[in-house]
Amino acid sequence: MQKTILATWLSMAGVIAMAGCASMQPTPKDMTFFVTSNGPGKGASLGGLDGADAHCQSLAKAAGAGDRTWRAYLSTQAAALNDAKFVNARDRIGSGPWQNAKGVVVAKNNADLHGASNNLNKQTAITEKGEVLNGRGDTPNRHDILAGTQPDGTAFTVAEDKTCGNWTKSGDGNAVVGHHDRTGLDTTPPALSWNSSHPSAGCSDEALIKTGGAGRLYCFATK
Repeated sequence: MQKTILATWLSMAGVIAMAGCASMQPTPKDMTFFVTSNGPGKGASLGGLDGADAHCQSLAKAAGAGDRTWRAYLSTQAAALNDAKFVNARDRIGSGPWQNAKGVVVAKNNADLHGASNNLNKQTAITEKGEVLNGRGDTPNRHDILAGTQPDGTAFTVAEDKTCGNWTKSGDGNAVVGHHDRTGLDTTPPALSWNSSHPSAGCSDEALIKTGGAGRLYCFATK
């Protein structure tokens, strides 16, 4: 009788322990960073920052993390010299820390995100669904992520369009992209940059695909 009671107790304890471990597993609701699983379908014409943010918010909601405020990691450029109407990507994403759908922290704060020690790479820069995206060496390569920003997360000057008309063009123009897998044609800093690697071939879906992109964005939850 005592053995039966002990066996039952041990069995119940095991179930409780397993339930406790399960409750500690990260869930999509805990996610504060992801790469979009798809683009809006109009190349780099995102509807400006508002449209890009709405795309991040929609995908986060579908994944179960819609109770947070989501922002696309994008910069915009001023219309003319000495015009203060520009936006730095780093200024619109909150203060961190940021973790992916699997609970892995990619950056502790803004300085960490834009420093050499961030944990953003192919295995951690995953989608809102927890999926690893194709990178260099995969077929097709889709490691280009729209950003339109300098390496430190600040906007470019107005000398040349690097944001596809502040995310309103789907034809001529170009946008600077980063490599979510931190790999490129060589080992120079731009090739390994997650947010500022090279300009796209144009602003259409076809042009973005040509250089290894798919109109995807980095999305961060603000605090």
